[in-house]
Amino acid sequence: MIEKVLIANRGEIALRILRACRSLGISTVAVHSTADRDLKHVRLADESVCIGGPSSAESYLNIPAIISAAELTDTMAIHPGFGFLSENADFAERVEESGFRFIGPRAETIRLMGDKVSAIDAMKAAGVPCVPGSGGPLDDDEATNLKLARDIGYPVIIKAAAGGGGRGMRVVHGEAALLHAISVTRAEAANAFGSSIVYMEKYLGNPRHVEIQVMADEHGNAVHLGERDCSMQRRHQKVIEESPAPGITPEERAAIGERCAKACQTLGYRGAGTFEFLYEDGEFYFIEMNTRIQVEHPVTEMVTGRDLVAEQIRVAAGEPLSFSQSDIEFRGHAIECRINAEDPERFMPSPGQISLYHPPGGPGVRVDSHVYTGYIVPPHYDSMIGKIITWGEDRDSAIARMRTALSELVIEGIQSNTPLHQRLLTDHGFRAGGTNIHYLEKLLGLT
Repeated sequence: MIEKVLIANRGEIALRILRACRSLGISTVAVHSTADRDLKHVRLADESVCIGGPSSAESYLNIPAIISAAELTDTMAIHPGFGFLSENADFAERVEESGFRFIGPRAETIRLMGDKVSAIDAMKAAGVPCVPGSGGPLDDDEATNLKLARDIGYPVIIKAAAGGGGRGMRVVHGEAALLHAISVTRAEAANAFGSSIVYMEKYLGNPRHVEIQVMADEHGNAVHLGERDCSMQRRHQKVIEESPAPGITPEERAAIGERCAKACQTLGYRGAGTFEFLYEDGEFYFIEMNTRIQVEHPVTEMVTGRDLVAEQIRVAAGEPLSFSQSDIEFRGHAIECRINAEDPERFMPSPGQISLYHPPGGPGVRVDSHVYTGYIVPPHYDSMIGKIITWGEDRDSAIARMRTALSELVIEGIQSNTPLHQRLLTDHGFRAGGTNIHYLEKLLGLT
C-alpha cells in the first residue's frame, strides 16, 4: 500500500484527499503557495512544503516545484485533485518518470481523452453513443464542410478539439455563417489552446447534462456508479448537481452505465473518471470524458455509500477494485450546492476575510469546505469555498434538507452565492426536475 501521498492541490478537495488518506492510514504532504499557508489541510497534514508565490503559475501549476517537494519528502504518490494539473498528461508522465505513482489515469489515456476528436473516435469504437458530427477534424475544403453541415442538419456547433470549460465553440444556424464560424473558431482555438484543430457536431437545442461516474483498475475491472444531473449551469459552470438524474429510469442507467464501463475496459482505463453526455429525447450523446475526480463526486458517494477518493488511492497502489458492479446499490437522492465567494447577482468574486463562519448540520447533511472563521479568501484562485450536500429518501426530502441547511449556513465578511441557491430551491422548474442546460441562464436573464 502507498505509505505517503503528496496532495498537489488546495482548498476543499485537498482537505477531502487528506481525510481519505487518513482513513487508509496514509501519511500526507501538503504543498501550498505563499497565499495558502493557513489552509486547513496545510495545518492538518503530516508535512507541508511551500512551492511558490500566490499565482497558480508560480505554485500549483509549477511542475518542477511539485516534483521537488515529492523528492524532498520521500513521497510515494501524488494526488492532483481536480483542476490545476489533474488532466495534464505531461504532469502525469513526469510524475511516473520521477518514480512516483500518479493517482489517476495513465498519461496516454489523459492525452487521448483530452483531445475531443480522438476521444469521440475512441468512444465510437467502444460503442458509446456520440453526437452526429464530422467524425474528425475539419479540413480546408469549403465545399466539403458545407456539405457536411447540410448532411448533419442545422444548427451545428463548431468546437475546438483541445477546448474545454465552454470555450472554443460556436453555434451556426445557417449555411451563410458556416465558413466564417469555422475560420474564427480555428483562430480562437490556436490562441487559447495552441491547436487550431476544430470539428463539427449537431447542435442540440434543449439538452440536459447527465454524466456517468466510473471507476476502473489496472486488472481489467470497471464499474459504473450511476449518473448525476448537472444541467443547472451558468456559462457552462455547474451550480447544482444531483443524483440520480430526475426522469432517468433504472433501465436507462444500466444500459448507458454498462457501455461506459466496457469503454473503460477497452481503453485500459485506471482510476476515477466521468463520461459526460448531452441527454435529449431519451437519447445519450457523449461529449467528453473527465479523467479525474469531479467536484460533484459527493452526490455519488451519498447514494452509493462508496468512498471514491479512497478507491482512487487503492487503485493507484495496484489493488483491484474493492467492489463489483453487483455490489453497487443506489439508495435515496442527493443534491449538491456549490458555495462560491461571489456576488449572488453579478457573480463577481468576493475575496476577503470571513469574519464569521457556521456550517449547517443535521441528518443527511454533509459539508465539504476548507474555510473557517478568520480565514482569508485569496483573490488568486477559483471562487468556490465549499459544497453543501444533502441526502434524503427521495428528491423532495433531499431538497427540504438542503433548504434547511442553507438557512443555517452563516458566512459573514464576504459575499456568497447562498441567496441564489435559496432562490433555485424554491423555483418551480427546478422543483419539477429535468430542466435543460439553458434553464438557469434564462431564469437569470443572461440569454
